[in-house]
Parts: sequence; C-alpha cells; structure tokens
Amino acid sequence: MPERRALVCGAGGFIGSHMVKRLKQEGYWVRGVDLKYPEFEPTIADDFEIADLRDANTWEKVLDPGMDEAYQFAADMGGAGYIFTGEHDAHVMHNSAMINLHMADYGVKKRTGKIFYSSSACMYPARNQTDPKSPNCHESSAYPAEPDSEYGWEKLFSERLYFAFQRNFGLEIRVARFHNIFGPHGTWNGGREKAPAALCRKVAEQPNGGEVEIWGDGEQTRSFLYIDECIEAVRRLMQSRSFRGPVNIGSEEMVTINEMARMIIQIAGKDLTIRHVPGPLGVRGRNSDNRLIEKELGWAPRQSLQVGLHRTYFWIEKQVQECLLPQSSH
Repeated sequence: MPERRALVCGAGGFIGSHMVKRLKQEGYWVRGVDLKYPEFEPTIADDFEIADLRDANTWEKVLDPGMDEAYQFAADMGGAGYIFTGEHDAHVMHNSAMINLHMADYGVKKRTGKIFYSSSACMYPARNQTDPKSPNCHESSAYPAEPDSEYGWEKLFSERLYFAFQRNFGLEIRVARFHNIFGPHGTWNGGREKAPAALCRKVAEQPNGGEVEIWGDGEQTRSFLYIDECIEAVRRLMQSRSFRGPVNIGSEEMVTINEMARMIIQIAGKDLTIRHVPGPLGVRGRNSDNRLIEKELGWAPRQSLQVGLHRTYFWIEKQVQECLLPQSSH
C-alpha cells in the first residue's frame, strides 16, 4: 500500500502540532505549514514550510497534486481577551477567510482527497446561549445565524464555503465545530491563551494566600475537551465514508469558570482566593451537544475534565517556573 500523504495547515499551533504527531504515528508522510514552528517542542513533520497561507503562491508550493488528506487548523484567533474586545475583528475575518478561500480553491485544483476544516462553537447563535445552565448548541440550532463575534461569523461563512465547493466541484469535505480544546503545548500567556491555560498560569504564578483574577462573576459556563480526545474525534470523522458534518467535537461536562478555577487551585494544592474583575466574556453559557457525533461516529470523551486539567496544570507550572529562572550570563 502506498504511503498516505497529508498536509497540516497551522502545524505550528496547538491542535495542528498534535495532529502532526498523530498522523506520523499512523504512518503518514506529513507536511506542516505555518508562520512559525511549534513553540514548545520540535516538529516531527517530514517537511515543514514556514509560509503565509493567505498568499496563493504558498498553496502552489505546499499542496501537492493528489494529496490524500489536508487538515485546515490555521486561523487568526485567541481567547476571549483577543476575540471579544473588537480590536482585532478585521484581521480575524480577513486573515482566516483568505486561508479558507485558498484551501477550497486549491483543494479542487490539486484534486485533494479529503479536507478537514476546524470550525468553532463560536458560530452558534448568541440568543441560544444566554442561560448558563441550559445553552442550546445542537448542530441544527445554527440557523437563523447570530454568532456572538466576528470570529464566529467567519467560521460560519467558511463552513458554507467548503460545503458549496463540495456541492459544486465534488470537494470531499469534513467539518467539525470545536468546543474549547485544551492541553499541554498550547498558548498559556501573552493574551491569546484560552480560559483553562490562563487560569492554570494564574494559579501557578501565585504563592499560597494569593489571589486569582476571573473576568466577570465567574458564573458563565463552558465545556472543555482535552486535546487527545479532540484528535481522536477528528480522525474518526476523516475516516468516515459518508458523514461530513458539521458536527460538534467537545465535552458535555459543563462547568462554571469559578468551578474550573477551584478545580485548578485544588490540583495545585494551594490556598488561593478568587477575585472577580471586569473583562470580556463572550456568551453566558455554552456546552457541546454530542448526540450527533455519538450516533454517526460512536465517539464520546473518555476522561473527565479533572484529568485533563491535572496534566495541563503541571505542564504550565513548569513553563512558569522556567520563565522565573535567572538567565545565565556568558
């Protein structure tokens, strides 16, 4: 059997770098593309191109004719502090849309076997996520559309783009809506980190008796999925013969941000208090609805949030400690 070949866009990022590792474990030849190499460990891709996926010339170079699979994780994104301030809306929409327009176009031109697109739960209507105790994020609830951010609107547009190319040109598409993927080797500082990493960092930085800041009242709800579970679900979707999605990939273990903070504080073995401060929040409640993915792919998360947070906290604690070490002089 000839070696399977895959392209991973956004391979320098969190989810993309984990997908490279999974594909290599399965025996693929893998090319990664990103503006940067993975930050926390060397890539194991067979080929890694530092290139701008907004540029059509990049696609001529990196997407080989007849490639078996392509994974599109590349996007201009970040946590609530990046997405919900409104200061980055134009870049978020322009940069991500340009990448997806090229992916769809060159996927047809280069006869790519299957393309996976990573959408987001941010595309769901804000009106269905005002009750923190019972948000509605079933796949069928996407329309009438009303995302809570320009990031969500771009994700929704790109979903429609890919399915239009599937209908008109036969492009073989798979689409999943991610719900807050987290774990080691993800961004943990600098303003683009998401809630689990931000809280792990804040707890790791504090001595006993210190304070951890949380934006808002902390009663907003979310669910969070550990990275290994996400990668497994994506692989199942790509291996499906006929189910294309869009489908949720997330956990149904919904918690408040306060509850997650207390879990991390307990994992750290520290005595800390929580202080609430103003900050960007997004929707009031969000939780994955996994009925469709369980029916179509037989997939459900295998581990609790507590297990994933334990692994993530101690990895981030190590990063924090290394940053505090005095730099050696030569």
